Amino acid sequence: MNAYMKYLSNIHIIAIGVLAASCTDTPDVPAGDNTAEEAKFIIAATVQDSKGSSNVLLTAESLDEGQISAVGNGLINDGATQWVFHGNKYLYALTYNQGNAATTRSYILGNDGAVKARDLEYKVSRYSAYGINGNEIITTSTGDGPKSFADANGYLPKTLLMTHLDVVNETSLQNNTADGSYNMENYLGNGEYVTLAGLTNSGGRIYTGVFPMGLSQYGAAAEGGKWIRPGFEHLVATADGGSNSSAYKKGELQGTQYPDECWVAIYKDNTMTNPILAKSNRLSSPAGRFKSQYYQSVWASESGNVYVFSPSYSKIMTDARQRTSLPAAVGRIPAGTTSFDDYYFDIEAAAGGRSFMRVWPAGGERFLLQMYDRPFSQSGYAATDFAIFDAAAKQLTFVKNLPADIESIGSTVHNKTGKIYVSISAKDSFPAIYAIDTATATATKGLTVEASTIAGFGLLNITE
Repeated sequence: MNAYMKYLSNIHIIAIGVLAASCTDTPDVPAGDNTAEEAKFIIAATVQDSKGSSNVLLTAESLDEGQISAVGNGLINDGATQWVFHGNKYLYALTYNQGNAATTRSYILGNDGAVKARDLEYKVSRYSAYGINGNEIITTSTGDGPKSFADANGYLPKTLLMTHLDVVNETSLQNNTADGSYNMENYLGNGEYVTLAGLTNSGGRIYTGVFPMGLSQYGAAAEGGKWIRPGFEHLVATADGGSNSSAYKKGELQGTQYPDECWVAIYKDNTMTNPILAKSNRLSSPAGRFKSQYYQSVWASESGNVYVFSPSYSKIMTDARQRTSLPAAVGRIPAGTTSFDDYYFDIEAAAGGRSFMRVWPAGGERFLLQMYDRPFSQSGYAATDFAIFDAAAKQLTFVKNLPADIESIGSTVHNKTGKIYVSISAKDSFPAIYAIDTATATATKGLTVEASTIAGFGLLNITE
């Protein structure tokens, strides 16, 4: 029994709502440093007893010290798959529902220092990744296109599905796919369809990682099977199968036939059409993955350089022909350009054969990587370590002073000059927020939260 459940043994909590997902889903965009007096840190926490779970939004004065309780405190809410802080003004609760639209609402910090739900609640398309661009949070996924584009078999081409959330005007707008401008079939010129993994901004352009998904029914059937590579025919499904994020249909070829390529799409604006494509043959796909979520691993540094991290996730593919021969590594698209230069760092070699699941900017030219505890070649691997990567010095340093019994790691981070904060749940203790010194790669335990999990956290200024 962990510390939280022991604490609840003498306290009854009424469960209101159920958390939609664990705190290991999509990555968050770090908020900037802010020390204004009229600001508070917001912690999205869950509390659980034998009756179920409830979700609360708590406030705290500091992340570096203290202890707060979720029992009987905070604003009750419906929970979220991902808590997204837009700057220091708005907090969005993005909820992922498999195959369906999801309900989203946002929150602000009132002039009384309490968290308040904003007026509107609306639905967003199913999403597998998201990113921030200007005043928008943009969610993306790849799904079936309009029926008007069906082929002779009735197969639908895959298309990009986006929801634009205007955080200032509190509106939601989905992209219009009727004219075919968001077609994701044959996106890279090899017949395969793709999905996108997050957004980062540099020089007025939007950069996003491209994750190849293989051949859809539409792509596999095109031109009599033109896009099925010789020797890959056995990978075309002969019947429907799988379930949830692993479901597939007869006629599909799941997983890319080109695992030793890395692609980044560069868009001129938030319409996200007519991209410039940058390619590297020294990296594999630029995204981490957990079930149906694709973790952003293409990030701009403070100098505007765009660093492209590849975890070489395709090493876990069942079929040897779909496994990459390339190690987990990082390349670069220099500020103001649209192609890779010769920058390269082998993360896997520096980490003793290990890869990573997620990556976030950590200030300057530094990044925080959530590392696996062993290579993909070994069973039972889990992403329970951290490392600081200094891109300027080309140095990877594992974070010291972390708990030895980590059970889970949160999906949001917060940046403050010289530090990056993460939430960690360890065995037999309350979850806590740790500050990682980005220069020394040393973690220090900060705010403890009397709850079962910390689902997200960040800073909000008073906005009204």
